[in-house]
Amino acid sequence: MSNITRRQAIGTAALSATGIALAGNAGAAAAQGAGSGAAAFAGKHTPKQLRFNPAKLTGLSERLITSHWENNYQGSVRGLNTIETRLAAAMADPDFPAVAYAGLKREELHRTGSIVLHEYYFDALGGSGNPGGSIYEALDGWFGSFAAWEAEFRRTAMSLAGGSGWCILSYNRHTASLHNYWASDHMHGAINAAPLIALDMYEHSYHMDYGAAAAKYVDAFMANLDWEVVDARYRAALS
Repeated sequence: MSNITRRQAIGTAALSATGIALAGNAGAAAAQGAGSGAAAFAGKHTPKQLRFNPAKLTGLSERLITSHWENNYQGSVRGLNTIETRLAAAMADPDFPAVAYAGLKREELHRTGSIVLHEYYFDALGGSGNPGGSIYEALDGWFGSFAAWEAEFRRTAMSLAGGSGWCILSYNRHTASLHNYWASDHMHGAINAAPLIALDMYEHSYHMDYGAAAAKYVDAFMANLDWEVVDARYRAALS
């Protein structure tokens, strides 16, 4: 069984196993957790609005961006709300099956990663694509040249083309270094690394505009990067 099939099977089994049981426990969980910050927060995530006009991007159509934001990103927001609500209800049942709880916790991590990475992705769009600031100097120094960093970033992104995952420029706080990371399944990022650029390489992020021509999509993404946002993230990571 492939990793994707296994993930889907675990998640589906967990949701199926919890459907009936949780319905009866929801009221008890709400009463038990009324004073809990975690319980009060669970299931109440709302989508973050786009900070740019998707009709004004270069090489990325309004139709593509709107579909990506509404269906994939907001789908993860809705999914996390459902998962958190079911986890809160499961806590009221001491006999809740461990295997079902494990499936819910895995889906919680998966949906959380999807939301965070999508927000990093969208929030860095809307710029001119012209690099500058302290992050430019840092990349130029760490990789030997800015061009060398960009070449490695693009190569990392293209290693995911035709599959699924994220190419992430991060500041690794543990090693105090800049690194381009290959990340799969929304949740395989380096520990204690602050994302600076998150490039979605799932096909939903480009297929509508570019089909299988992922390299052209990467070109368009780079042309729309807002480096002021990236620089602010870098400076925040250093503090």
